[in-house]
Amino acid sequence: MMCAPMLRNSHLELWGRVRVWGRASSPVQAERTGVPVKPGFGLTGWRSSAAASGHRNSGLALALFLLAVSPTLQALPAPKTPPPAPHPVRLVQQSIPMPDGVHLAATLYMPSDAKPGEKFPALLEYLPYRKDDATAARDYPIHAWFAARGYVSVRVDIRGFGASEGRPTDREYSEQEQRDGEQVIAWLAAQPWSTGKVGMFGISWGGFNSIQMAMRHPPALKAILAVDATEQLFHDDIHYIDGMMHFDEFELNMDLAPAMTAAPDYSLDEKVLGPRFDSAPWSLLYLKHQRDGEFWRAPVRPLSEIKIPCFLIGGLLDGYRDSIPRMFEQVKAPVKAIIGPWNHTFPHDAEPGPQIEWRDQALRWWDYWLKNRNTGIMEEPPLSIYMQDWHAPDAHLKTVPGKWRGEIGWPPRNVANTTLYLYDTHALYTDAAKPAVHQLRYIPSVGVEAGFWWGELLTDQRPADAFSLTYDSAPLKTELTILGRPHALLQASSSAPLANWFVRLSDVAPDGTTTQVTGAGLNGTQRDNASDPKDLVPNQTYSLDIEMHLTTWTFPKGHRIRLAISNALWPMIWPTPYAMTTTLQLGGDTGSRLTVPLVPPSMYAAPEFAPPEPSEQRNDFQSVGFPWPGDWKTERDELDGKTKVTWKGKSEEIYPWGKETDLEDLTYVADDKHPETSSVEGEAKIVMALKQQTLTWQGHLTLTSDAQNFYYKYTRQLFKDGQQIKEKTWQETIPRDHQ
Repeated sequence: MMCAPMLRNSHLELWGRVRVWGRASSPVQAERTGVPVKPGFGLTGWRSSAAASGHRNSGLALALFLLAVSPTLQALPAPKTPPPAPHPVRLVQQSIPMPDGVHLAATLYMPSDAKPGEKFPALLEYLPYRKDDATAARDYPIHAWFAARGYVSVRVDIRGFGASEGRPTDREYSEQEQRDGEQVIAWLAAQPWSTGKVGMFGISWGGFNSIQMAMRHPPALKAILAVDATEQLFHDDIHYIDGMMHFDEFELNMDLAPAMTAAPDYSLDEKVLGPRFDSAPWSLLYLKHQRDGEFWRAPVRPLSEIKIPCFLIGGLLDGYRDSIPRMFEQVKAPVKAIIGPWNHTFPHDAEPGPQIEWRDQALRWWDYWLKNRNTGIMEEPPLSIYMQDWHAPDAHLKTVPGKWRGEIGWPPRNVANTTLYLYDTHALYTDAAKPAVHQLRYIPSVGVEAGFWWGELLTDQRPADAFSLTYDSAPLKTELTILGRPHALLQASSSAPLANWFVRLSDVAPDGTTTQVTGAGLNGTQRDNASDPKDLVPNQTYSLDIEMHLTTWTFPKGHRIRLAISNALWPMIWPTPYAMTTTLQLGGDTGSRLTVPLVPPSMYAAPEFAPPEPSEQRNDFQSVGFPWPGDWKTERDELDGKTKVTWKGKSEEIYPWGKETDLEDLTYVADDKHPETSSVEGEAKIVMALKQQTLTWQGHLTLTSDAQNFYYKYTRQLFKDGQQIKEKTWQETIPRDHQ
């Protein structure tokens, strides 16, 4: 249900003394004391974490003082533009031997005018995504760009994928993949054209395994650049988002992709095809590991194990963005990061924009660490982050309004973590509330409007809010900016032994339009330990700390801050199986509350980035579209209480030898009267239209549940000119484990 918020018109007067310390491109410190602050503000008595200093509002006074002054500390020069590309580029196909006799396929993008004896550092991207067809059009403008500027940029297919030999690995980030990666790095360092120094980079999978390889310390690996990646495989990755079961198109894609043989002939020889086609679908394996533990932790080591410099690029609409603050805090080597308003893409072709050129920044990074050139990149604030301005909800927004901000690390300087308490009137105030109890009936199909993975552009949140507990601030008397990870600290109970809680922070405009800013979820049984979930005791109150995902946002004057709380966020998260009512306890200093990280204007010069450079493309390959984020629609049967969400995605690749069409669709069904009987049905199809034949790989998945079990069925098929030539099915019943 939704309860109408009660409004309070209030005014704040704060007087404080603040001390500001700042640093720009050198350790310049600025001190200002005895400055009176008297702003107009929309809420009463904002409570800050700075209260530990003995002055209850000193942190807010600092924030408000900085809101009133212009950041005039020493400005930084704009990032240097690299010189024009000096080298023509050639592509060399190479086979890299592994100790067990398997050979991995590599494409080397090399300067073609190298002088006798001239050596270059190597840059490695290491993926399962078929370098000779599926990613060839994407790879060229990235790898050739670096090769033209004095590197050998190398794209390697993981064992059992694409043109590499061997059986597919049995999971993402397997021990075999990592051992092979160490061999590849050593091989690159030992080549006669190599300086012996290797950098590793990539987006998504390539970012994940760059971080993982840095943890393993191969001697020749000197620096990494990871885009849209994380080290937390259970909590952050797309199988169990926030520790809760998730299923999307990536599962469909990666369950089918291992079945394909290498371009351009796509051999049907059973010795080649058989081991790939018969490899088990990964989604089945992941469904058997519904809690954190050794399975998820085996591929990674502590972030403190990383001893080499890390350049991180992330997006405020990307599901993996939270890794960047952790790496700033835990990695002992130098860390640099750019966080834009992007989804899961490289910054030069991002939607939404603004798009920026990132390869020039990467080149400065590689030149500094692999060529010992002082490019100035380490003299700049380590963190560049895009501060989002308010915008109305728009799933087709092309450019997010805002501006860039520089920070010297994490957490940002002068953050005022400010507490807002949840009131019985469904309002947010800074003073502790009186005791009260709010209840919410669980509706499994709530949350479609909140998206698929705490990212992507969204529609208006009012439909989701209508079935949530909502709490609104008074209209703000001045704009407020947040940077960081808000927290919802709830005193909550459930009538059932398993419940999830979801919190969403939104901006409510004067006309009621509601734009989601960030959010997060928590599986209540994982409240103490995600590797050892414990049933909830019905109606027992628990303290739940839900840390929301990294965000930036400026709430304009006259807008309201909203916290919405629900027990479902479907189809992002699989519904829990029990009908129930959950309860929030309000009141007192430890009552249910929200903390938001307020920041003043930055003391450092705003970073400047060049627009994307025109990229040289391969004229023999074309790529059209990408399955994600695709298109989706919702259908509700109000009488039966059933809701269906359908999602579709499509892409096409044109090669010299034919055309590839990738089609994916998913259908999610939730039943509000029977939350245990949720389902998803998906189909992926890869059609390879060659000159002599048409090959079609097809995968069909059905996953259903009841209160005790998941029922899994996956069928993989291969057709030649419309006639089925191969099929294999996996079918299992898997007990639910606190999911």
